[in-house]
Amino acid sequence: MLIFGFTFADLLGRAKAKWQIACGMLGIAGMFLTVMWLETGSLLHIESQLLIPMMMIQLVFPILIYFVEKSKNLQSELAEVNTQLVQQEERQRIARDLHDTIGHTLMMIKVKTELTTKLIDRDPTSVKQELNDILSTTRTALKQVRELVSDMNFISLQTELVHCQQLLRSANITTTLSNHYPNTVLSSVEETMLALCVREATTNILKHSKAKNCRITIQCQNGQYTLAIKDDGIGLQNKGFGNGINSMQERMHVLQGYALFEGDTTTGTSVLFSIPIQNGKEPPT
Repeated sequence: MLIFGFTFADLLGRAKAKWQIACGMLGIAGMFLTVMWLETGSLLHIESQLLIPMMMIQLVFPILIYFVEKSKNLQSELAEVNTQLVQQEERQRIARDLHDTIGHTLMMIKVKTELTTKLIDRDPTSVKQELNDILSTTRTALKQVRELVSDMNFISLQTELVHCQQLLRSANITTTLSNHYPNTVLSSVEETMLALCVREATTNILKHSKAKNCRITIQCQNGQYTLAIKDDGIGLQNKGFGNGINSMQERMHVLQGYALFEGDTTTGTSVLFSIPIQNGKEPPT
């Protein structure tokens, strides 16, 4: 009776409706009272007095289970609400960034286009300059879009360098990092693009180079931020420019930079990524 009572009380506490719990509690009390009356003929018998505390515990047990389950459900609902609030806040941030950056740039393109339309007949010589301005503004808008996207999927260059060092060392490739300008400020899109290029170059070293040593060097010279990766492996071996190399070149082209690749069977492979340093971000000499 006691085992059945506690099992039933546990299941009863997980019921959805309060009236179900109340009916179950009445059933537990009725079970105890019926057994005590049939066995002893009196509710005041000594054996009955021993069972009464057990009955009280079993009556309280469903209530405790009910409030514990209710607390868990409330915590789950609260976590869901917090997630929705975070998502809403992120959507508002994206909308604000789009309005403050892309909206302003698109408005300038609209004004410039209207002005160019008026100048076609009156002053054709000025049209070319206005079209160049529109093209420049369009490039600015495209860069702003890329920066917004990169902010949503930001990859830290420093974190990626550390991760790549760990991967190379795990493959028994001795890796040396020389960062001569660790405090150089890069935009989020520049840092993300460089981190992706470093990741791709590291993957190529692990897959194809058969290298024993690798050196990563970061420098700033003549207004250019350069990141060089050199290994002592077997070189490119006429493998040509695959998708990985093409994607690295495209990323650098987006940043108005370039990527150089040199592979020789005797000296290994050298990869150089270079992007211009934006005004106001030059490191101290």
